Amino acid sequence: MKFVLFDLISNHPNGVSGELLTSQERIQQAIDQAVFAESLGFDGYGVGERHGAPFLSSSPAILLTAIAAKTSKIRLLPTVSVLSILDPVRVAEDYATLDHLSGGRLEMMIGKGNDPRHYPLFGIKEEEQWASLAERYDLLKRLWTEENVSWEGTYRPPLCNVTTEPRPFQKKIPIWHGSASSPLSTELAAKNGEPIFSSNAFHPMGKYKELIDHYRERLDYYGYDSNKAIVGAGAGSLYLANTTEEAIKRFRPYYDIQMNSDAAKHNQSPFKNLEDHIQHGSALIGSVDLIIEKILNYHQAFGHQVQAIGVGGLSIEEQYEQLQRFAEEVIPVLRREIPSTVWEEEQSTLI
Repeated sequence: MKFVLFDLISNHPNGVSGELLTSQERIQQAIDQAVFAESLGFDGYGVGERHGAPFLSSSPAILLTAIAAKTSKIRLLPTVSVLSILDPVRVAEDYATLDHLSGGRLEMMIGKGNDPRHYPLFGIKEEEQWASLAERYDLLKRLWTEENVSWEGTYRPPLCNVTTEPRPFQKKIPIWHGSASSPLSTELAAKNGEPIFSSNAFHPMGKYKELIDHYRERLDYYGYDSNKAIVGAGAGSLYLANTTEEAIKRFRPYYDIQMNSDAAKHNQSPFKNLEDHIQHGSALIGSVDLIIEKILNYHQAFGHQVQAIGVGGLSIEEQYEQLQRFAEEVIPVLRREIPSTVWEEEQSTLI
């Protein structure tokens, strides 16, 4: 199994101390965190995209470029690039540039996003989000793989014989499809034989398993080998302690402030409280043994090769404590238990 660290760069008062970082401090914290994750042996680092408080991640391409300058090994992912609202020409140029500056470490991840505030900002109606995503995705792929592109669609002006520069550094930039709530996302991924990344954060396992099963079924429908499907999965928050009781006690203040945020209210969590979230959801709160067992159980259901975690909202000291403990006590066990060909020369491919 491979491991990536994701950060939406949410900036709200610390759940224990009440401290609120400046925007500059919080952004620098994310860059430092990525450097630390690489030193611990994480395989990738992802920056989300949001367009409104309390998130500071409106420009993941720029943030990942800063991280690329201070790292040398980890893969770099926008998680996700909200392509449903963005100009594919600009996206093609920005991320191809990042691909060069990182030496070919870009893993593109696209989606329609789950924060409705971005639609009026960019002149898109919410009911257009899936059609917009599909059209812009098709154009982005053409811009990266073809020269002298002529194109006409609904959501941007026509193009005539356009070749975007720079051309990507990688022969083929990998594109993942962020999947959270709709079979429309898994359908688009399957139709194009590309991997999916399940958010797996807000609902019980069954909801996400249905989407992953649908993805595999549709891969077979489109003529791909679903046995070679590449799946990544996120998780709820991470908090390790010597006992599950201690982890719950230490994490509860952070959980309370997260669940009172506008973003959490929008996602309409079905969980009654933290204990319910741990028992019936993906939150990684507990002892080392509990968390290892939980990820193994999710792997049995999802068959995923890449596991994402997040430590956002914790104090910087606790973030580093959690990441180091996860890297030393959890990752080695799961690497042995779950083989993965992702980001290796013999990587399984669908197309």
